Amino acid sequence: MFGHAQSRFLNLTKAELGKPVMLNEYDIVVVGAGPAGSMAARFAAERGVSVLVLEKDRDVGYPVRCGEAVSKAGIEEFINSDPKFIAATINKFSFISPNGTEILISLEEEGYVLERRIFDYELAKSASKAGAEFLTRAYVNGLLFENDKVSGVKYKFQGKEKQVKAKIVIAADGVESRVGRWAGIKTHIDFKDMESAVQITAAGINNIDDRTCYFYFGKEFAPGGYFWVFPKGNNSANIGLGVGGNIGKKESALSFLNRFMVKNYPDASVLTTIAGGVPCVPTLEKIVAPGIMVVGDAARQVNPLSGGGIVSGMIGGSIAGAVSAEAVQENKLNHIIEYEKRWNKRLGKRHLIFEKLKNGIYNFSDEKFNDIAQAVEKIPFENRSIGNVFKTALFNKPSLLMDVAKVFFSK
Repeated sequence: MFGHAQSRFLNLTKAELGKPVMLNEYDIVVVGAGPAGSMAARFAAERGVSVLVLEKDRDVGYPVRCGEAVSKAGIEEFINSDPKFIAATINKFSFISPNGTEILISLEEEGYVLERRIFDYELAKSASKAGAEFLTRAYVNGLLFENDKVSGVKYKFQGKEKQVKAKIVIAADGVESRVGRWAGIKTHIDFKDMESAVQITAAGINNIDDRTCYFYFGKEFAPGGYFWVFPKGNNSANIGLGVGGNIGKKESALSFLNRFMVKNYPDASVLTTIAGGVPCVPTLEKIVAPGIMVVGDAARQVNPLSGGGIVSGMIGGSIAGAVSAEAVQENKLNHIIEYEKRWNKRLGKRHLIFEKLKNGIYNFSDEKFNDIAQAVEKIPFENRSIGNVFKTALFNKPSLLMDVAKVFFSK
């Protein structure tokens, strides 16, 4: 073990560029500096092991690839809320049915729409403060092996091929993780299990409440998924949708988005556009192999029902970081298998339930969505909750009602 590494960011700004002093070997090497990777690095470094994070992009937190909505409790497990990375504070959900019926629900606890560029950077800074080192523009292009065990990574930095050894590698390199695949972990996902998603951030969005997240359901908006409008303050919002992979082959998610914008916000200014696939399936069956652990989107640690992966990725990363440090300190590297057990106990089993709910809900007809909205509309506003909306939605599906109960009433 190399002890507690000196806290530093490497290659993050021009002022910080130069020739950083780096080790040839670390206890832990993390590939990817998203929320899952940064939390893995922090939770390992806090336990006194040496950690290096390699990020292929030039800036931590860029590009942004999600809707940016999180629960307050979810992020405050890891970092204090700070206005500098909070674009909007949310206390209500609005569900809009195909016929335009709007159901407004007050949240029991606040949520946030983040500024991911700032948020991710703050997470990385917390890992750096704990002792982890970061190197950006470091493109990982292979693994090192010793006796069929992952023993480090190969990467390209400033035009030169390099390598660094590690007792454990943590792959936080996103959907269809190449790092995991190189280690023999099946990270491939079937097209039908991948939601096709597109989102814009737009200005000139004038008719929304900045404390409400809006969700649209139905074939017109997002067949096999949902459409969202998440406010970001100052008359701006993240607007996007995800549709089932089979739907996306017939009509692109972008075409649904364009129709919505022409109809609802024809004068809006589009500031950014992102598109890609979201793995709305349960966690990979295998997220550990000799010398390597897979976290975040790479491990499918995404809520299959909502497609949200920020908080669940942070949870997965924190568990992996803690377990990897334990393995190094106890000199029992096969201890990393404990990561799978702790993840499944914390969220993995619950995600299996969310998968069942997703398959039941997103296949509803427009008529069913309209009936649900009309039924929930009769519930007084003060008595509405996410839980009783789901119960109303699944009244004719007793098996799924049991799954709802497990989600909302289990500890």
